Amino acid sequence: MEGMAMAMAQDTGIAAERPTDGWLTGRLSALMFMQFFVWGAWNVTLGLVMQTVGIGSLIGNAFSVGPIASIVGSFLLGMAAARYVAPRMLMVILHLVGGAILFALPALVTPEHGATFVWLLLGYMILYMPTVGLANTIALKSFGERTDNFPFVRAFGTLGWIAAGLIIGWAGLSASPAIFQVAAVVSVALGLYSFTLPNVAADAPRDESVLRQVLCVEAFGLMRQRSFLVFIVCATLISIPLAMYYAYASPYVGAAGIENVGGTLAIGQMSELVFMFSMPWLYRRFGVKPLLLVGMIAWALRYALFAIGDGGGGLWAVYLGVALHGVCYDFFFVAGAIYTGTIATPRGVNAQAQGMLTLFTYGVGMLLGSQIGAALYAQLPANPTIADWHAMWWYPAIAAACIALLFQFTFKNESREVAA
Repeated sequence: MEGMAMAMAQDTGIAAERPTDGWLTGRLSALMFMQFFVWGAWNVTLGLVMQTVGIGSLIGNAFSVGPIASIVGSFLLGMAAARYVAPRMLMVILHLVGGAILFALPALVTPEHGATFVWLLLGYMILYMPTVGLANTIALKSFGERTDNFPFVRAFGTLGWIAAGLIIGWAGLSASPAIFQVAAVVSVALGLYSFTLPNVAADAPRDESVLRQVLCVEAFGLMRQRSFLVFIVCATLISIPLAMYYAYASPYVGAAGIENVGGTLAIGQMSELVFMFSMPWLYRRFGVKPLLLVGMIAWALRYALFAIGDGGGGLWAVYLGVALHGVCYDFFFVAGAIYTGTIATPRGVNAQAQGMLTLFTYGVGMLLGSQIGAALYAQLPANPTIADWHAMWWYPAIAAACIALLFQFTFKNESREVAA
């Protein structure tokens, strides 16, 4: 049995069992909890807030700033975090400054200042998005070869997102600009807490120009490995329909007649938590391809459920579609982060590679998805009913199904290969 376990670990790029530091796990778990609490506090119901205050036409733009920030921030991460500045010090700076901006945002969520709100939100997200990759880098480097501990720690990020949604819903803030104030308090707390994080080293300097470092040339070189290239392409494409969920799920759930929107959407994170804890075993047992494929199929099924759900007898489809978030997210994005680590480790470019993954998924893919979603939303009435939403959801359902087919026929796991 021990030999079989070691063989499965080698097949998935995960090292065999060794003792771990429980205190370290606790510290990293707290990091992930606060990291995603900050995001979840405002991101989940922002679309509902904007529609409520009369700036629903700007929802697409507001959800485009995150992807744009991912692109800009990923390059900054490749230059700074990967080469010159310790990841934990960047976490301190980015979350403290970001918290100050969050405190200023609620006053701008009005029809008169809507455009200014979007621009300031962009500034905040340029600071926040690199911290997603930084948190992953700190956790993965702290664990060393024991990467199968990462899903357990990352599960506390899901707990943070759930806690944020439940608090926002319980406090009756789902449609209130005060969601940013809640996020601001935790952002400042995380900035201060980051002083205590493990002081993992930046990637070893290489004999290359600053321009090559800024452009993450070493990380992009990993795509010479065919399997990783296919993964990046499909991850980018699946992020297009993903963006539509983040932007329009809250007004859709509200149109279905559900009052506690924040609490309802937290069901998705609860399911995410369940699958997160099973991810190490699933990754060792099945490998990367089945997990990624199931994740993409789940996205297609979720949107199909949204396309038939309503506030009457079809309310079950709305709840089931939300509950599928665990399969949608964990099976693709968490497994994808681990897979990226196994590819990047031999080249010593973990920080760059995680930043590059963020660039393509939360950056390029979600930017396209936000703009496509905005174009589809523009075809709906000013106050769409549940019936108006149905036609819109078929587009991402069909797109996700096509991407799953593309991945099935083009991806072959070669993670044990080292890119030349």
